Amino acid sequence: LRSLCYSKSLINRIKLTDNGLLIHGEKVYTTHHMQPGERLEVTLPREPSSEHIVPTPMSLSILYEDEDLMVINKAANVPIHPSQGNFSNSLANGLAWYFEQKQQTFVFRAINRLDRDTTGLLIVAKNALSSCILSDMVKKRQIHRTYLAAVNGNLSDQPEGTIDVPIARLPGSTIARIPDPVHGESAVTHYRLLSYQSGTDTSLLEIRLETGRTHQIRVHMAHIGHPILGDTVYGAKKPVPGLQGQCLHAVGLRFLHPRTGELVELWCDLPEAFQTQLRKLENRG
Repeated sequence: LRSLCYSKSLINRIKLTDNGLLIHGEKVYTTHHMQPGERLEVTLPREPSSEHIVPTPMSLSILYEDEDLMVINKAANVPIHPSQGNFSNSLANGLAWYFEQKQQTFVFRAINRLDRDTTGLLIVAKNALSSCILSDMVKKRQIHRTYLAAVNGNLSDQPEGTIDVPIARLPGSTIARIPDPVHGESAVTHYRLLSYQSGTDTSLLEIRLETGRTHQIRVHMAHIGHPILGDTVYGAKKPVPGLQGQCLHAVGLRFLHPRTGELVELWCDLPEAFQTQLRKLENRG
């Protein structure tokens, strides 16, 4: 079971579940040594819904859903988890309402993370096993993520590159991160220039992640002198008129399904605000 990415905590819960482990209809324990021809049947434990997540009606863009997972195209200005000041307006609240309408229990298990103002594709596991397997895939860098970003400045002299700079928390801050080659965690970002508008000095990039540190793309792009357009934490302090958040969108996901092993590949369009901003840049350019 461990080799199939069942976590220790999940195995312990299965052991406490009635008929959690069966071979030919007979209950067995984890000490059992399986023999050729035996088939193990595993029943996942029933779980109550996540506590303290208030169901809140919310428009959700669900691109894919089956019994194991769902992929959501997250909108801007939507935090992932409830927090102080965001008790009922997070994605978790919207999903709690979604499953309440279906009269199903709901435990929030976001596999990848997106900042509040970053839009795009997000994986949510629908059971404990798919969560274990997908989380292990994240650690092994087997979930491939592609982003589009509009950044300040011209990268035409280096249209492709890799930023390999560790990232750490900014001392004294609970939110901001900084490049920190000494104490930071490994962070690797690949980028490719798609277009450049000289009139506005703005580059459109395709970005791929190897790691998923907090604010990784935003920190790395600012570190090389090309902060993301609209990023008021790591770039210009004044927001871009008419733009909510920054021009950063998780446009693509590619991974193997945790149960079937089949390839799941999804792409989504840029949000309207991002497209509008690009049109403005083209017109000005």
